[in-house]
Amino acid sequence: MSKELTIELLNGLSERFGNAFYLLESDNFEQNFKELSNTFKKYYPKFNIAYSYKTNYTPKLVQIVDRLGGYAEVVSEMELEIALRSGVIPARIIWNGPIKKSEKVKELLLLGGTVNIDSIYEIDNIRKIAESYPEHILNVGVRCNYDVGDGVLSRFGFDVDGEDFDKVMKFIASISNIHLVNLQAHFAKRSPEFWTARAEGMLSTYDKVVEKYGLKPERLDIGGGIYGKMPESLRSQLGISNISYDDYASRAAKLFAEHFKDCSDAPWLFIEPGSAVAGDCMRFVSRIETIKNVRGKTIATVIGSQKNISMSGINPPMTIVAGGQNQKQYNDVEIVGFTCIEGDVLHKNYNGELAIGDYIVIQNCGSYSLVMKPPFILPNFAVLDINGSEIEVIKRAESFDDLFHTFSF
Repeated sequence: MSKELTIELLNGLSERFGNAFYLLESDNFEQNFKELSNTFKKYYPKFNIAYSYKTNYTPKLVQIVDRLGGYAEVVSEMELEIALRSGVIPARIIWNGPIKKSEKVKELLLLGGTVNIDSIYEIDNIRKIAESYPEHILNVGVRCNYDVGDGVLSRFGFDVDGEDFDKVMKFIASISNIHLVNLQAHFAKRSPEFWTARAEGMLSTYDKVVEKYGLKPERLDIGGGIYGKMPESLRSQLGISNISYDDYASRAAKLFAEHFKDCSDAPWLFIEPGSAVAGDCMRFVSRIETIKNVRGKTIATVIGSQKNISMSGINPPMTIVAGGQNQKQYNDVEIVGFTCIEGDVLHKNYNGELAIGDYIVIQNCGSYSLVMKPPFILPNFAVLDINGSEIEVIKRAESFDDLFHTFSF
């Protein structure tokens, strides 16, 4: 549950950390992870989550995933380093992504992690590693690409009916110390209606790999793309109904249970959610600094930016915590950011009381906000966890030197 934000609390935080900051609610994240996992396990007990680091790689969150037995799904050497420094054992790290540095691939494979092959060009490097370290079993996966009827031609993975898929499978089967640990797929659309086809396509591919190549993956990973919890105001703007975790699990995990009902060594079902668990675990708070009228239009400016919330084209779920003097009733207010870009609008058409010194609190900022905020005009703000009795500084506010120490002046 979100902690109530009083003006006394926000003023106190503002005095210590500045007039804009993120509030991380790690309890929400943990509850979402457990709920999502239990929902899928209800249909198929051999289930686990590989959390998508790119969605929100805050170390405290990825450490929660690790504590709960989940895996790390990373897509770059930077995210790999986050996992390792956060204490994740390499055996629970899965590296996706189309581009991988050969030395980091070698490092993870020799540590016992899994590298998912995305293109045929990765084979030569893995072959060299296998030949140089014959005593090591190298765990690899293969990214699979098949049609699920969502109208999107994904750029990731191998066409499961193509020549390159055949080549990569024969390559894996031909080298004794390369182990095919999983098949993985990525899909763009979040709608539950495509999850039946996701499962069916993966199960069909699994059967093909077993029968044609004699390989038996331990894990079948059907990717992420799950809507998380959000208020009605956000759902209505996105044009989606009240979608639950069960809407996804019942379409996919149930098929796995039916397919492997008589199988004693059935594979694990994995998914790679990000927004589904992180979306509602962060709020962005920013103080209203100015209010002015320009040619009949009221404009309120905050120290934050649209770049801090990663939501554009919609009005994000927002509340006002009153704390300023001389509150007045306003209609059709644009609440804008500090970036000196005309389109930096956090909320349009606000109607209600407002004053300088009030705070806007924008919910559902846990997905892609913190990780995609560019170093534009101002460094990023602090991240504070307020779930416990004490304020925990998860990330201090960035300084000038944080951003510019790599430049030559």
